Amino acid sequence: MSVSKVFTDMSNWVAQMSGRPITFGVCLAIIAVWALSGPVFGFSDTWQLIVNTGTTIVTFLMVFLIQNTQNRDGAAIQAKLDELIRASAAQNVFIGIEHLTQEELDEIRARCEAKARMESKMETAANAANVAEDAANRKAATAAKRATS
Repeated sequence: MSVSKVFTDMSNWVAQMSGRPITFGVCLAIIAVWALSGPVFGFSDTWQLIVNTGTTIVTFLMVFLIQNTQNRDGAAIQAKLDELIRASAAQNVFIGIEHLTQEELDEIRARCEAKARMESKMETAANAANVAEDAANRKAATAAKRATS
C-alpha cells in the first residue's frame, strides 16, 4: 500500500472522527480533568505547559490532515462540476477555471454578473411587453364584446 493511500485513509478517518459528538465529549472531559487537577499541581507552570503543548500538537497535526481532506473534497467536487458543464449546454470554457489567478477569476465573475444583469433586463422587458400585450388583448376583447352586444 502506498504512502499516499495510507495518508489519505488516515486523513479520512481523522476527519470523520474529529467531527463526531463523542470526540468533542472526550476532549471536553480531558480539559475538565486537566482543569480539576490544577489545585493538585498548584496551577504550576508545568501543569499549564501540559495542556498548551498537547493542544498545540493536536492543532498542528489536524491542520494538515483536515486540509488534505478538504483539498480532495474540493478536487472531487470540481471534477463533478466540470463533468456537468461538459455534458450540458453550458460553456466548456469554464472547465478548469479553478487554476486561474484571482484576477482572472474576478474578471470572469464580473463578465458573468454583467451577462446575468443584461439577461435579467431583457427578461424584464419581455415580461413588460407580455403584460402590455395581455392588457391590449383584454381591452380589444372587451371592445369586441361591446360592439357585438
